[in-house]
Order: sequence, then structure tokens, then C-alpha cells
Amino acid sequence: MTKSLPSQSILITGILLISINLRTSIASVGPLIPFIREDLGLSNGLAGFLTTLPLLTFATFSLFAPAIGKRLGMGRAIFLGISILTFGVILRVLGGIELLFLGTALTGIGIVIANVLLIPLIKFRLPEKLGLMTALLATMMSLFAAIAVGVSVPLAVDWDWGWRGSLASWALFMVIALLVWIPQIRRPKASLQQVTDPAKNVWKSKLAWQITIFMGSQSVMYFTLITWLPDMLIFRGWTPAQAGLVSSLMQVVSLFGSYFAPNFLIKLKEQTWVVLAVGIAYVFGYVALFIDNELITYVALAVVGFCMGSSLSIAYTLIALRTAEDQTTAKLSAMVQSSGYYLAALGPLLFGVSLDLFDNWNILIFFLLFFALVFTFFGMSAGRDRKI
Repeated sequence: MTKSLPSQSILITGILLISINLRTSIASVGPLIPFIREDLGLSNGLAGFLTTLPLLTFATFSLFAPAIGKRLGMGRAIFLGISILTFGVILRVLGGIELLFLGTALTGIGIVIANVLLIPLIKFRLPEKLGLMTALLATMMSLFAAIAVGVSVPLAVDWDWGWRGSLASWALFMVIALLVWIPQIRRPKASLQQVTDPAKNVWKSKLAWQITIFMGSQSVMYFTLITWLPDMLIFRGWTPAQAGLVSSLMQVVSLFGSYFAPNFLIKLKEQTWVVLAVGIAYVFGYVALFIDNELITYVALAVVGFCMGSSLSIAYTLIALRTAEDQTTAKLSAMVQSSGYYLAALGPLLFGVSLDLFDNWNILIFFLLFFALVFTFFGMSAGRDRKI
């Protein structure tokens, strides 16, 4: 049955509003870590765990999200996910350390349910706009993550809301998204359809593990940097607002990499040399961070930001290019998302513990350089023209 223009417009608006809430609750934490740590007396390891915890829930509950979508229908399941996310965002600012971590875990569960099911819902209800809506979904997620990084400290300090008010403010956008999404939960159930599973087992594929480690290494770099970069810059004498702003600009630059990379990659028979170029640029950007100079830091983080956007797009594109059948693509995507996030979850926590042990911010740069090399090694292997 053909969808009316008004109902389609409401659906598209709802998808965009859902998408802007899928990163803000995590991205807004990094610039506020100094305030949270001081208020609650957290160690650096526990502070890093604030970013690690939602990644662990991403990795774990990504395996269950399709079953939830099948049980409730995708529209209702996405509504449930954003409801859990909203509850978690509010809960984590209401008390001490226990509620902070419980609420943070719930935000991860809510995000991953909505995140996993949005693409199949778009494919089911807006098949003629799949490419456009997928691009808008990724762009809105990244854009509002950048905004969250940039405004977190001003909301806490300049507006005098404190870290609790700053984090809780994002719940307003979630409530708006839920209200606009209500028509979707009244529709007939659109569930994930069961399909015959192919014989290929991606968990036994060497190529699949290369893509997974490639994805995991870029995720480690991203989540470690957005968590700890503001703190490192503050240690070097930057104000919290300046540190949040440069972190936000880094993510804005990443939008250019994420937009241009896929269209370029699909025209190439092999992506090996693109991965090598991005890996070299990563190394250049990280090495430049050893120099404590404001202009050099801006240039270095611009390079790193472009690489971050490019590397995420490369990882998603390789999932499609290295598989032949749709079901193998789906299985590889699930493997990469789950295992990749488990690897990424280690980054903020391991560095936080290292900072407690050695009290040296240069360790962060060495840490990132190591994963840039891992990224390049496994990415060049995954970039060869092969199929699982």
C-alpha cells in the first residue's frame, strides 16, 4: 500500500530525531569527566569506564536487538530503545556513583536497540530512499555528537547547570523524538523476517576477523580520544571550554571523511592503498600531538578527525564489498559490530588505568599510535579484492 506523503514525512522526521540521540549521551561525557571525577571522587580508571560501559552494552545487546525487533515489531522496539535511553540519561545524574554507572549502562542498551533496528526499518518502509536515509542517519549521528562535545562544558559552566544538568539536558531531544515516533508504534507490526541461513560461517573466516579487528581498532581510537582528549588539553593549560570546542571541531571535520570515503572506495577494485594513506595520516596527526602548541594541535586534530570519519566509512564499506550474499553481509555486520565494540570498550578503560599508574599524558599518544598501526596492518589485508 502506498504511503501518504504526510505519514512518510512524519516517519522521516522521526528517523532523523531518533538518529540525533544515538551518540549525544556518550559524546557529552568526555568534556565533563574532570567535573564528574572531582564531584564523585572517581579514579581515572573509573572515569574511563564511563565510556567503556556503554560500549560493552553495545557489544552484548547488539546480539539480542534483532530478536527484540522480531518480538515487538521494529517501530515499537525502537520506541522501547529510546525510552530506555531517556530513562538512563536521567537516572545517571540523580545520585552517586552507583546510579551514574547504572544509568550509563541503560543508555548503552537503549542506543543499541534503536541503532541496530533503524536500518532494517528504513529498508522495509522507505526502500526507495534507503541510500539517502542511511547517509542522513550517519550524518545526523556524527553532527550531534560533535555538538554535544562542544556545548557540554558551556552548559555546565556558563549556564551554571553543572555536569548533572548538562548531561540531563539531552533528554529533552529524546522526549521530542519519542513524541514524534508515536505514530510508528500504532502501525501494524513490521518485524524482522526470518530467512534461511547460508552455510558460510563468518566466525571461522580469516578475512572476517581482519575486518573485525580493523573496525575494532578504529573504534578504540575514536572512543579513547573523545573520552580523554579534553582532559589532556586541560592538563596542558587549555580551558575546559577550549578543550571541548577543539574536540567538537575534530568531529565536525570527520563528517567530510565519512561523506566522501564510501563513494570513492566503491570505485576501486582494492582498497589497500586507501587504508595505508589513512593510516599514515593517523600517525602524522598523533605524532604532532607530542608538540604542545595550540596551532599544531588544531592541525593535528583536523587530520585525525578526517581520518576518523574516513575509517568508519571504510569499515562499513568493506563489510559490503567483502561479502557476496545478503545474509553473509548481515552475519558479518553483526560480528563486526559486536566484536568490534568489545575491542573498543577496552580503550578508555586501559588508558585510564595507565594514567593512574604512570601519570603521563604522552601514554595516550603512544596508545593511539599503536592502534593506528594495528588499523593499518589489518585494514590493508581486508582491503584486498576477496570475498568471504
